[in-house]
Amino acid sequence: MGPLEGIKVVDMTTVLMGPYATQMLGDYGADVIKVESPDGDVTRQIGPTRHAGMGPVFLNTNRSKRSICLDLKKPTGREAVLRLIAKADVLVYNVRPQAMARLQLGYDVVSRINPRLVYAGVFGFGQDGPYAAKPAYDDLIQGATALPALMAQTADGVPRYVPNALVDRIVGLTAVGAICASLVHRDKTGQGQRVDIPMFETMASFVMGDHMGGLTYDPPLDRGGYKRHLSPDRRPYKTSDGYICVIVYNDKQWDNFFTATGRDDLRKDSRFATFAGRAANIDCVYAELARILKTRTTAEWNEILEKADVPVMPMHDLESLLQDPHIVATDVFPVIDHPTEGRIRSMKVSARWSDTTAEPQRLAPRLGEHSAKILHEVGFSADEIAAMVHDGVTNAPEN
Repeated sequence: MGPLEGIKVVDMTTVLMGPYATQMLGDYGADVIKVESPDGDVTRQIGPTRHAGMGPVFLNTNRSKRSICLDLKKPTGREAVLRLIAKADVLVYNVRPQAMARLQLGYDVVSRINPRLVYAGVFGFGQDGPYAAKPAYDDLIQGATALPALMAQTADGVPRYVPNALVDRIVGLTAVGAICASLVHRDKTGQGQRVDIPMFETMASFVMGDHMGGLTYDPPLDRGGYKRHLSPDRRPYKTSDGYICVIVYNDKQWDNFFTATGRDDLRKDSRFATFAGRAANIDCVYAELARILKTRTTAEWNEILEKADVPVMPMHDLESLLQDPHIVATDVFPVIDHPTEGRIRSMKVSARWSDTTAEPQRLAPRLGEHSAKILHEVGFSADEIAAMVHDGVTNAPEN
């Protein structure tokens, strides 16, 4: 019984940002009802797949949910979603608010149906700025919040996106926190509310939290940027036979490193001797660290640095990460049996509670897998559901 047991969530999100947030709510025990169009979430189509409509991105962002297929452009479909909303604690959407208004599902409408509803929107931009109606995607927001420019400073001068849907996942995590906080407020006051989680503003704060630097002050003391993060040698270090990830950070770690490597000369060097000295000369410090680490094999350095209590980790690729001894021991990616997809690799919930165990409630559903059951729960009769299937308002997948 997860910590959100008893909370009902209507999930009107697609692709990644919203589904990632609602999956987490489901993992934490909420009953998440994913409302899909007749075509389904587009991520169902991202391969490789064993069966159409069940791609890996979908499988890994839509577990712990039930799926209902509804055509919201048809009156009966809209009536069905309004019945769901009337009994829900949370509604999450990730289209622009203008699109929800066109569907007649804006907060002004649904709050009259359910005043206790937390109405959570995850979308591109705050609604009080000039970008309010602009579309937004992960790549666009990465670029607009300086991440490619920062990447260019640390590599070959060419701006690049981070090879991960970083924005979608960070904003999704932010949404989970905002929704849970809104539920606490609702439980204190009895009143729901609208909460907007904009991508641009969220990521601008996220990035600038590290890189505001001298721009914190008015007038500015510099042009911003955290020098350690931007040092060209802050990267996995090349050894004589591969790569290794090492960070020597505080005074004790550097003292241990000097002893383990026999570099007493650096202990006496003002650029290396103190935290302030290293911070002021970080490019020089990291360049020397890179030169030292080239002199031995990865295995040798791992043994030396572990013994010296200097932080060190392997540089994994996607396949070797799955075989990491700690990942294996903690069973982060268990292989399980999916009812339609066969044996698949799942992902455990990383957070742990002492009393309320959180774990995936169910595996990712087929399109509309639970349509009939959910419609029955909100009061539609068997004949009405059959008529909705006949009219293309919903579907009835074969068992």
